[in-house]
Amino acid sequence: MIKLQSSIEGKKGNFGFVREMFNSYGCSFCSNFEYDQGKFDTILWREGGETIYLRIPFNVLDGVLDYANAYIEFGTPYVIKHVVNIGLDYDENSLMTATTGLTQFQEPLDTDGYIRDKSSWKKAGEEKIEQVLNSMNGLLSS
Repeated sequence: MIKLQSSIEGKKGNFGFVREMFNSYGCSFCSNFEYDQGKFDTILWREGGETIYLRIPFNVLDGVLDYANAYIEFGTPYVIKHVVNIGLDYDENSLMTATTGLTQFQEPLDTDGYIRDKSSWKKAGEEKIEQVLNSMNGLLSS
């Protein structure tokens, strides 16, 4: 994991507006969230079973997450690498999983894989954040 220094940290705004702006730049709101915290993700690179993500976490200060009027504050963004098995899953639960749909995806082999050339991924993450922030043009508070 590579923690990023960014001016987004500590910025506050309404979730609905922020989500629209992030979506327009290819960043998605992660469906795996709690009602008092969440994160936006975007893929910086993907090849085979390896994916490098920019992840921007936030906390809900007022309201309930997934409602447009929830008031959020951004935390420290970071870059993370997931490594997944892209082959078939042959464990004993595979047939049950396929027929019941209880688990759609295999677990990552490594949820915090080693990232080569950290400085270039740090720069890519910081540039993406600045793109989104510039489009909000002062509509977030500090």
